[in-house]
Amino acid sequence: MESLLIIGVIIFTGFILGELVSKIKLPKITGYILAGVLLNPELFHVIPNNFIEHTNAITNIALSFITFSVGGTLLYNRIKKLGKGIVFITIFEAEFAFLAVFLGLLAITPFFIDIPNATLFAIFIPLCLLLGSLASPTDPSATLAVSHEYKAKGDVSSTIMGVAAFDDALGIINYSLAIAIASILILNQNFNISYSLTSPLITIFGAILLGTIFGFLFNGITSIFKKETEGGFIVIILCLLLLCFGAAMLFGVDELLATMTMGAIVVNFNPLREKIFKILERYTEELIFVLFFTLSGMHLNFSILTTSLILIVFFVVFRTIGKISGTMIGATIAKSPPKIKKYVAGGLIPQGGIVIGLALLIKQNSTFDILSDIIISVIIGATIIHELIGPIVAKIALTKAGEIKK
Repeated sequence: MESLLIIGVIIFTGFILGELVSKIKLPKITGYILAGVLLNPELFHVIPNNFIEHTNAITNIALSFITFSVGGTLLYNRIKKLGKGIVFITIFEAEFAFLAVFLGLLAITPFFIDIPNATLFAIFIPLCLLLGSLASPTDPSATLAVSHEYKAKGDVSSTIMGVAAFDDALGIINYSLAIAIASILILNQNFNISYSLTSPLITIFGAILLGTIFGFLFNGITSIFKKETEGGFIVIILCLLLLCFGAAMLFGVDELLATMTMGAIVVNFNPLREKIFKILERYTEELIFVLFFTLSGMHLNFSILTTSLILIVFFVVFRTIGKISGTMIGATIAKSPPKIKKYVAGGLIPQGGIVIGLALLIKQNSTFDILSDIIISVIIGATIIHELIGPIVAKIALTKAGEIKK
């Protein structure tokens, strides 16, 4: 089958199912993933098996746009205005979700994962580190949809959206650290303490430096050439994002952290920031999401999925425990009002978006070949569960907080 015909089928199927699930009040991302599952070569033979192996370029382009937009939420004035409550809640709920999943899965995976010659340091700790890092991000779209549908307003709604906007950034940082440490554990059995400490730092700070350079380069180009047409902005954004992502791959630093940093520099130092990010939201976001999440569903390995079901359930349970406990501790330290402490976690359950991108990026790294199918199966399975129950939990939390009229 022709490649262009296949891409057309993917976009069409993803769009149609996204629209259909939105009619029953579910996030469109759920429809996109289900479309990918239906087009999965293991299930129906509509798409050739070898096509999935050649989609890395599309995935990376989509990821560069998504992480750039995540960086665009990190406006300093906005963070300052939101107050210490959101900052503390974000830090604790993101990191407690990471720790709960890492420690919880580390305790059970040796009993449920059967990998020949698996050892604690070479298999189980890297696997649990990577899955733990993918527990931090929250998908705010489901909670936002509930808030808009029921016209919810108040401190709990505002706090949920503020936290959800920032914990993706913490998730990317957690992911960068986990990737660096997991690589060392898998590739270097003779543990070198100095290398183990410096390698993650080089990966992270190198990415931040690279993203900063490309962010200021972007700002300089938009100020010199005065490309204020929307088409011109899309061209500049696309070319600088690809250059940044590609340079990060070339220098061996974290690509997602680099493009996220680029977005943060643009939103904080470019006078045209509002126009730039509105253009992305208006013209590229839905196409990127349709392609990206439909392709994600097509990566699902059904032979691994059946053995991963127990891990999916535990991932959801441990992540929920981490989100709830972290929110309560963060709110307590910040001395937030009782209803924020009690109900904000209910809006932080949905998960999708960037977390699937991070899982797919792991699959591109040959170091994790033995783990990547397990990770993708767990994350996609958990995402479907989170996207189904997330809106329901968010509605209950906002109703109990008195911000949705019964």
